[in-house]
Amino acid sequence: MLTFIGLGLYDERSITVEGRDALRNADRAYAEFYTSKLIGTTLDDLEAYHGTDIEVRDRAGVEQEPEEMLAAAETEDVAFLTAGDTMISTTHVDLRLRAHERGIETHVIHGVTAQTATSSLTGLQNYRFGKATTLPFPYAHGADGLPASVTNTIDENRADGLHTVVYLDIKAAREEYMTASTGAELLADEYPDLVGVVVARAGSPDPLVEAGTMAELADREFGDPLHLLVIPGECHLLEADALVELAGADRDALEIA
Repeated sequence: MLTFIGLGLYDERSITVEGRDALRNADRAYAEFYTSKLIGTTLDDLEAYHGTDIEVRDRAGVEQEPEEMLAAAETEDVAFLTAGDTMISTTHVDLRLRAHERGIETHVIHGVTAQTATSSLTGLQNYRFGKATTLPFPYAHGADGLPASVTNTIDENRADGLHTVVYLDIKAAREEYMTASTGAELLADEYPDLVGVVVARAGSPDPLVEAGTMAELADREFGDPLHLLVIPGECHLLEADALVELAGADRDALEIA
């Protein structure tokens, strides 16, 4: 059996009860933290809390060299862990399909994702979000200005009246996490007066939600990671009320249906 387990958003306690039980009962456990990580804990604390050893694998060890994990899952119960949800925030469908090709049974135990937490914290309705995008560090995409993948997504969602989640680049191996102020500064080159909403430390005891124009957000500090940005589309009255009350948004700056 190969069980994919989402660890949730923040620390060793963010996992579901089902996920916790499956992890503790597994014969061996692997994890990847190159796409995201649990900021509120360490590997040592994660292992101690669940009473199990966890082998962390890099991208190549998961995507190009999964043989060790698959071979183990042929005869043992193996847990594969990621932050968030293994099939939503991070997609490991390829690994699951490889397991199926070898006759290995698989199971998915979901965790809370940044997308669902963002909807809950901002008051923006989940069904009114369009396609999400990721804003990379400028050195990571090697082009001048914003990547077309970012601007096209924002523009298309706005044209349809939909909200946009902008995930901010993470280089976990280097402990480098794009801040919301850096993300807003990059977006302000193209959209200085566009309203954005910062969501910081979702899933932690002290999440932050704060709205402003991109130019305004670029000059603010939002504390420890992880951060993301939301660009509201056309808001229903209740959504506008939520952004004003929960994020300090300027009602006059919002597009209200």
